[in-house]
Amino acid sequence: MDNNLSFFGKIRSFIERTMDEMRKCTWPTREQLLESTVLVLVVMAVSSAYIAGVDQILYHIITFLTSF
Repeated sequence: MDNNLSFFGKIRSFIERTMDEMRKCTWPTREQLLESTVLVLVVMAVSSAYIAGVDQILYHIITFLTSF
């Protein structure tokens, strides 16, 4: 396929094929992108709060158990 091309010819061929594939992709609309971003941020915040809460509970339990 690209065996007879020079080093720079192979790079150019790679970029051209990559651009062809990128044109085939369907990209999200700005609204979809915003909704997905907000969803990810909300899930991260809830997960962080949950993990922090569990961490604090376990910290207090371990502190209580090791205080004897």
